[in-house]
Amino acid sequence: MFACFSNARKPMARFFAFTALLWLAACDVTLAPDANVGRQIDPSEPIEVALLVPGGSAQATDNLLAQNFENAARLAIADLEGATIDLRVYNTAGGNPQQAAIAATQAVNEGAKIIIGPLYGEAANAAGVAIAGRNVNVLAFSNNRAIAGGNVFVLGSTFDNTAQRLVQFGTRQGVSRYIVVHGDNLAGRVGRDAITTAVQGNGGEVVGVESYPVSQQGIFTSTRRIVSSVRNSGAQGVFTTAGANADLPIIATALPDAGMDTDRSRFIGLTRWDTLPQLAALPGLEGGLFALPDPSTAALFANRYAATYGDTPHPLAGLAYDGIAAIGALAAAGNTEAVTKSALTQSQGFRGTAGVFRLLPNGLNQRGLAVATIQNNQVVILEQAPRSFGGPGL
Repeated sequence: MFACFSNARKPMARFFAFTALLWLAACDVTLAPDANVGRQIDPSEPIEVALLVPGGSAQATDNLLAQNFENAARLAIADLEGATIDLRVYNTAGGNPQQAAIAATQAVNEGAKIIIGPLYGEAANAAGVAIAGRNVNVLAFSNNRAIAGGNVFVLGSTFDNTAQRLVQFGTRQGVSRYIVVHGDNLAGRVGRDAITTAVQGNGGEVVGVESYPVSQQGIFTSTRRIVSSVRNSGAQGVFTTAGANADLPIIATALPDAGMDTDRSRFIGLTRWDTLPQLAALPGLEGGLFALPDPSTAALFANRYAATYGDTPHPLAGLAYDGIAAIGALAAAGNTEAVTKSALTQSQGFRGTAGVFRLLPNGLNQRGLAVATIQNNQVVILEQAPRSFGGPGL
């Protein structure tokens, strides 16, 4: 159900990206940036893979995620052709960094050639640091760019990738002047920086940056200032970091109500607008832009998972499938370096549960995304997700 991009066998995938899983500062991992971390394997023998999941937590959601990750990983193993995975599962007690470090060390001591997981940024960083001298890579479920690099890769969809996709699309549509509107918290500031970098890197201009406290009252207090800035700047796009389950409904309502002309300065969203049906009914989002994974592959993974386990997969479950199946696809091709940095970062990438993706040498990832808008209270795809690297949209 998964393959290297150059040798795809079956399509798949459903993945609703969560943003800001856990934004935490990372410790330095002292590995040479160009070092080819990872051990050689015998592709004809089972590959020892450790799966670090947030099980053993006091939070029910963590334990649910743990089961979903394991289910998806085992589904990927069942779908492999030409490779065998020896999967061993370790709990990290939610996002506990000490337990993650212990689990990672134990996994390597017990023969793991590569680690997939853990979820939370601080735990993933701790796991990477704990085994930094052991020549083993970590494919974390986090989307926190601060932990990426050395022997740690992040599988989660990043703000950087989304911002690049939307700015590149906007540039082709003649949008060059952006104002950034972000929540005054760590996730908002990380999103602000991703947007600014994408705009400037694609020849656009950031004509203003406005922040607000992440609360209803904080947004209302900041509304008049933000609207004035949008008007005076001549921004064509109001690029917001607001999230569907938090500040987006307030921002998308308060700014237009205060006089922001969304025909002249349309909203562009760093987060997804299709995860809550009621968002499509917000007049302020009509005609705006956001990005989402390839819908055509998304339903396939959801259906495959549901048919096997009798339930809908958690939005993040596909990350475990992607990690396992990428390793299996490389091994099936007879690659003795399947778990090394050089193999994992092959330029052609992989077909994953959210469309095409590839891991980058700096530990980040690039994922093919579709660009969508809201029209008449419906999500409408404006540009399909790319199916390969090197074409439009990537």
